[in-house]
Amino acid sequence: MNNNKKRVLVTGGAGFLGSHLCEKLLEKGEEVICVDNLYTGSKKKIQHLFANENFEFIRHDITFPLFLEVDEIYNLACPASPIHYQYDPVQTLKTSVHGAINMLGLAKRVNAKIFQASTSEVYGDPEVHPQKEEYWGKVNPIGPRSCYDEGKRCAETLFFDYHRQHNVDIRVARIFNTYGPQMNINDGRVVSNFIVQALENQDITIYGNGSQTRSFCYVSDLINGIIHFMNSNLKDFKGPLNLGNSKELTILELAEKIIKTTNSNSKIIFKDLPEDDPKQRQPDVSLAEKNINWNPTIDLKEGLSHTIEYFSDILNKV
Repeated sequence: MNNNKKRVLVTGGAGFLGSHLCEKLLEKGEEVICVDNLYTGSKKKIQHLFANENFEFIRHDITFPLFLEVDEIYNLACPASPIHYQYDPVQTLKTSVHGAINMLGLAKRVNAKIFQASTSEVYGDPEVHPQKEEYWGKVNPIGPRSCYDEGKRCAETLFFDYHRQHNVDIRVARIFNTYGPQMNINDGRVVSNFIVQALENQDITIYGNGSQTRSFCYVSDLINGIIHFMNSNLKDFKGPLNLGNSKELTILELAEKIIKTTNSNSKIIFKDLPEDDPKQRQPDVSLAEKNINWNPTIDLKEGLSHTIEYFSDILNKV
């Protein structure tokens, strides 16, 4: 029995990360209000939670104000894959900026602690490697990815200004590439793309020559990091905090691992690299180790195995 049960709002709660976060918070005995406009989220991801008396779903777009009584807010609402955030870039920017203003306004009114899911994309195509929180980034403000990159940067500004001006209790984490079950099959992210192509023995599409690097964090590790950070009582540290796996590999290496793990007959083909696609992405997570005693524990082999099993089940039902 949780005698200190909190009433927690999760925006974007029917998305990939949000659905895992809702599930974990319910396991901890909290009351969870999941808010999502279902643009990229899906009720299927949270269907198993509806029977829990501590779970509530509200279909709502956070670019419009929301009036609730809550103790904590996790602001995860925003399409996070290029195929989705570039489809409606103006709405993507509104979700990051207007959404942050509305959620910060709510936090201010009800004196709630609030977490912002920022992104490694605030570093742009970095000139510093690995990326530390003190690095300000190299971002194109007018490119095709800017709606997401600059939207998240502006949201960080709003969070810290609300903290300084209105004493709102904030946490800001920069989330690096995350993967695992509940990813959308058509979201255009590299792990889901490669796994689906490999399982269907299609050509695996690499943009560029495959030498660009990424660091992939399994979803359960990331969710634990988010909750650890939110529950931390560090008086002077509100973020930004990198959350991700620091083990780096090339996109070509990832494709080869997935082909091998799935016993696929897929061949690798190469296409032109999209504009402003970062060449390197690796978090320095030493601040997370120091401040919240967090480090990822699931290695890529285990994480890919769980994720491949998930997508295999989905494809078998199609």
